[in-house]
This record gives sequence, structure tokens and C-alpha cells, in this order.
Amino acid sequence: MTENATPEKHATSNAQLDEIRAGYSFEGGALLFGATVIDGTAHPDAPVRVPLATLNRHGLVAGATGTGKTKTLQLMAEQLSGQGVPVFLADIKGDLSGMATPGQANDRITSRAAEVGQQWTGTAYPTEFLSLGGIGNGIPIRAAVSSFGATLLSKVLGLNETQESSLGLVFHYADSKQLWLDELKDLRAVVSFLTSDEGKADLKELGGLSSATAGVILRELITFADQGAEAFFGTPEFDTKDLLRTAADGKGLVTCLELPAVQDRPALFSTFLMWMLADLYHDLPEVGDPEKPNLVFFFDEAHLLFDGASKAFLDAIQQTVRLIRSKGVGVFFVTQSPKDVPGDVLAQLGNRVQHALRAYTPDDAKALKAAVSTYPHSAYDLEELLTSLGTGEAVVTVLSERGAPTPVAWTRMIAPQSLMAPSDDATIKGIIAASTLGAKYAVATNRDSAFEMLQAKQAAASAQAATPAPAQAGPPASSQPAPRPAKEQPSLVEQVVTSSAFKSALRSAGTVLGREITRSIFGTARRR
Repeated sequence: MTENATPEKHATSNAQLDEIRAGYSFEGGALLFGATVIDGTAHPDAPVRVPLATLNRHGLVAGATGTGKTKTLQLMAEQLSGQGVPVFLADIKGDLSGMATPGQANDRITSRAAEVGQQWTGTAYPTEFLSLGGIGNGIPIRAAVSSFGATLLSKVLGLNETQESSLGLVFHYADSKQLWLDELKDLRAVVSFLTSDEGKADLKELGGLSSATAGVILRELITFADQGAEAFFGTPEFDTKDLLRTAADGKGLVTCLELPAVQDRPALFSTFLMWMLADLYHDLPEVGDPEKPNLVFFFDEAHLLFDGASKAFLDAIQQTVRLIRSKGVGVFFVTQSPKDVPGDVLAQLGNRVQHALRAYTPDDAKALKAAVSTYPHSAYDLEELLTSLGTGEAVVTVLSERGAPTPVAWTRMIAPQSLMAPSDDATIKGIIAASTLGAKYAVATNRDSAFEMLQAKQAAASAQAATPAPAQAGPPASSQPAPRPAKEQPSLVEQVVTSSAFKSALRSAGTVLGREITRSIFGTARRR
């Protein structure tokens, strides 16, 4: 009991501790967040944890700048890796590269470990470093424009809903003509063709795509490419199954996507991460609710994904988040405030780690009240607590193994055991050089795709126009084939199957069927 505590308050605190102990007692594997705090005192005998079995129910890590969100990501990623679960981290600031290096003990770490009852040991974890298009540290990864799809690309380009719909028609046209869209220049070539004299007839057939809108799309693509975005699109395309690997010692691989070089293109990297999720959803089999997830995906700076998004885009995010849990993938959105995440998405995030919020303005105060209203009933004064949490403290509630919310717990978080700073350049470069992914993705490839196909088509048309028609020496030959002998006359089935109408219908059906099979919620399509 604290010096000024009354017996009644002491009894209330004990009851609260008992409730939290019972609420966070799980039978299966779990991640440890830290120790319960009552009246400012940490209680290591009341640990706050989250079951591995409910991590595919997704979660939110929120809090103002400097409150400890990144360290929360790190300690979760460490424990997931230690229990054989692969992890994906979007590393905006470069801090998370420290996962590859053992932490170094100091007075703050020692003090924190003693407070929360942690047996702290500096530990490195198996880490892979990737980068978008090779900009920055890491093995370059790319996505083909065709698999990225019109919905995601429209978000990156800042198109309105009408323009997004029109871009979808361009993708449809490229699909139907088997014009492979690998790079941005391929998509520009298709749009340029449709707005040219030669392509006007095809543009008219598309319907709903005006030449003016096509011109807007083309200008946005050119501007986007001028900003250096060409590097992010192309082949070989990254196979998201490479995120699901484990190391030789059984630890889950931590894949760290280095992103500091693309901070001036936030919509691109946030949308690229959404493409990864959509691709995982498309490829992975249904597993229901496994004992532990196949992958946990941390989506840092999540507000960038939702800023300026169309309703169709937000609906697709909601569907992806809702459905991907059945593939054994957990998604944690990391952002400054819960209000950064749309309500329909926030409602699906059953695991909540809320670091300190600020209430300096009326809008901040309103956001604070809204955040408090989303928590289960609690003995804590959450409105006061959320503005007074210290660095490395959070208010936690998660889903129990039976899917019910756990009691709200003021938690003093454990310290990460890997380095809480960037790994040195020599360590990162050594890991990159030793990676087996280098041979697979390091060198960009360039096949004959839409750009080359259309160039060849135009060259052939020009050559044909420049060649005079040959003079006919005699009467034109009959276009009808010579009749077959009676025994070789085609059957009715043969006549139907070999008819041009049947072939056209079959090609059309095959195109539509193939496109529907390979399309996911976002309209992404990987050509395999």
C-alpha cells in the first residue's frame, strides 16, 4: 500500500489487479507487453500479454511522437520472431534496423527491466533488408504496373473517382489486348496510343473514357515518372511469399523495408504496402484461426494510407483487413491517433496499444474523448491517464483466446533486447550481401511489354503504308478454300469450333475468366 492510500483504495487496487491477472492469463503462446501499473507502481506479478492466437485479429499502436510506439513495434517483432512467426516492418526512420544487432545494456534498460520483472539479454534477430526499387539500403523490390492495378495506382497519382474509373478502363484495354504493363512507360504508351489517331477507334470502343481524361492521366503519369517513381515499377516482381520465411534456428524472419529515401512520396510507399497485403490475400490459403499467425504486418505511418483516399479505396482496405485474417495474417496499424484510421477499419482492430495522447487544442481534446469512448469500462480515469502516460507506457486492451476484450491495463512496457538505434552500415551491408534474395531481385529485367509491342505495331503500320501494293497479274484468287473430299468434310461440331465467331467468343471468355481469377479486392493481378 502507498503511504497515503486508504484501506478502501488499497482494496480497490487489489481487486483491479486480480481482474487484470485473470484477464491476461492465457493457456497458449503469448507476447509480453509489460507489467500492470496501479497508482504509478508497476506490478510484475500482473503481466500484460497478448495471445499469439488472436494476433490475426489485427491491432492498433497509437500515440504522440516520442511516446514509444517504435519501441513497442520492436519488442513485439522480437517476441514474434523468437516464437517462429515471420514479421514485416515498414521502417520509415531507419530505427528498426537495430533488430539485426544485439542491444547494449545501460542504466535505463537495467532500471526498466527491474521494474517490470524482465530478464534482459542483448539479442539479435534474423533480419532481411529490402528497399523500394533500390533507393536506399536493401535489396530492391518492385511491382509490375499490371499487378499493382488501377485502384492503387489512382491513389498514388491523386486521381479523382471519375479518373480512377477511366484508368480502370485503360487497364481493361491492356488486358484484352495482352499488352503487358510492367513499367510506367508501358502504361504511358497505352494511354498515348489510345489518344493518338491510330488508337481513336479503340478509345471510342472503350466507352466512358474521354480523350480529355486520358490526357489528364497521361500528364500525371509523366509527372510521377519525373519524380523518380520509375524505379519502383518493373520486373522481377517481388513475391510476397518471401515474407513468410524462417531462419535456420527456427526464428521467424524479420523483413525490414527501408523507406527513408521515399519520404517525399508518402502515398507511394503506403500504397505499395497495401499492394503487398492484397497480394498476400490473393496467394495464401485459408487457415481459419491458427495457434499462431503466419505473418504479422506492421503498417507504420498508417495515416498516409488513408489521407485523400476515395470511398472505393477505403472500402477495399476494409475488405482486405477483414478477410486477410482468415489467411493467418495479422495487421497492426501504427499512427499518432486512433482518429487517423477510418471507423470501419478501426472497428476491426481488436488489439489496442495506446501510448500517450496530447490535448493541446480543441481538436485534440475531441480526439481524446473519442479514443476513450472506444475502450471497455475501466477503473482508470482514462481521459486523465492517456495525457499523463510516461515514455514507454501504454494503455492496453486485447482480445483473449476466446475473443473477448481483456480488462484495460495501464502497462509499463518491457525493453527491447535488440539495439534501440539503427544498426551500423557494415552490419546492414553484410546482411544484404549474404541474402539469398539478391540473386532473385537485385537486377531489373526488361521483357517486350506494352511499350515495345506498340512501338513494333506502329513501325509495322508505317512500313506497310510506305510499301506500294503489288500489281495483280490476273484475276484474284478465290478466297474460298478448296472443297474437301467427301470423307474429309468437317462435322457440325468442327464447323462451330473452327468458326471465327466461336474463336472470338472463346478468346473473350478466356480473357475475362483469367482476369477475374487473378484479380483480388484491389483489382491487383500478378501475371504468373
